[in-house]
Amino acid sequence: MLVLVTGAFGNIGRHTVDSLLEAGHRVRAMVHESDVDQRELQRRWGTRVEVVHADLTAPATLTAAVKGAEVVVHLAFMIPPECLEKPELARRTNVDGTRALLEATGEHAPGAKFLFASTLDVYGHTNHLPPPRRVDDPTQATDVYSTHKLEAEALVRSSQLTWGILRFADVPPLKLRGPVPIMFDIPLSQRIHAIHPDDAGLATARAAAHELTWGKVWHIGGDASCQLTYGAYLGRFLQAMGMGGPLPEAAFCTSPYCTDWLDTDESQRVFQYQRKGFDVIVADIAALLGWRRPFTALARPFVRRQMLGLSPYWKLPPGAPRVRGET
Repeated sequence: MLVLVTGAFGNIGRHTVDSLLEAGHRVRAMVHESDVDQRELQRRWGTRVEVVHADLTAPATLTAAVKGAEVVVHLAFMIPPECLEKPELARRTNVDGTRALLEATGEHAPGAKFLFASTLDVYGHTNHLPPPRRVDDPTQATDVYSTHKLEAEALVRSSQLTWGILRFADVPPLKLRGPVPIMFDIPLSQRIHAIHPDDAGLATARAAAHELTWGKVWHIGGDASCQLTYGAYLGRFLQAMGMGGPLPEAAFCTSPYCTDWLDTDESQRVFQYQRKGFDVIVADIAALLGWRRPFTALARPFVRRQMLGLSPYWKLPPGAPRVRGET
């Protein structure tokens, strides 16, 4: 089976391609030329993958990408914080680009099935409700990203193609990342569900090939160990990276955020993808420190001050409301 994967060198994409290859499928990887290191592409897949350079904002480039594909796995999307900083470009990529890809597929590969990657963010603010979220729960856009995901979902559903939708839990990239201000926009009490990128890729690859996938929405998340509060989630990473315990609660927003735990019972029963729990996620990211690990204790006070300096809420007077969008 020939599978086109858009965003093939992204966080979920590269693990999806790996799993598709392992399962014996032929893979065409659609990448945006500016986003990919050609040497890294060669190192990872060599000649096992057909690479096509295309741009969702340039519909004419999509024809060669979709021709002959039996399944299109659409993972390419602008995500936070970039989509929040560049909303117009994000709409052209996320919404208009999904429409263009659907149209190109319908015209040049009309028999292809279309698998779209969505997000747990589409349920809106649900921390006041008992978990978990289920696929038939009402959705509610809360920002540019979730708005685009819901609009793209609607485009997929209304297309003439055979479709499936995967709503993913949080997928922490397996790389060392610096702190960003958006990390403080989530209350420490917020529920969040994670999944190891390897498991996310395996779930996507198996869904792309499974007869039960189509015409349905699926939740894709890690096992029970991956269902945490944001405080526990962040604290575990900080501890593993040698950065000490949790950051002060006063540095974090108190406004509800759009994450929650997902009901993954059916997707796990059908796709059998949950292999790596939260301990493995933390250990795999911490291992990337390598030779730097002995020096983290020395850098800890500086790094923690640097992180707190990024929080707009930490700078507020004691007792002031820590409300998102009002700092």
